[in-house]
Amino acid sequence: MKTFDNILTYAFALIYLLFSSNFFLGFLSMPPLEGDALTYMTLLGSTGYMAAVKVLELIVAIMLFINFKRPLAWLLVLPISTNILMYDVFIVGAPALGIPVMAVNLYMIYRNRGHYVDIVA
Repeated sequence: MKTFDNILTYAFALIYLLFSSNFFLGFLSMPPLEGDALTYMTLLGSTGYMAAVKVLELIVAIMLFINFKRPLAWLLVLPISTNILMYDVFIVGAPALGIPVMAVNLYMIYRNRGHYVDIVA
């Protein structure tokens, strides 16, 4: 089970590392946005909010890769995973990456539940 969890962790971290790095470096071509998705991303981009989110994604990805406080990293990235799922469902109308990202995030929080006892007790 530990091997499976490590594979999920590294795959998850790779996704966040890839997309957060792409935000700053622009090495992947992204599909053009239109409608509500364009409005949403334009607003978030113009305020600097997306840059802050991408920095947090990058930090969490590194934390997961180097095994530095992984239980904390899983909690830090949960709001971002939730936002990805909500964006896919409510703005784009087609859940794509949001479902597996959220599923892995929730699974890993469940697997690390022993580390969170003091938070909820």
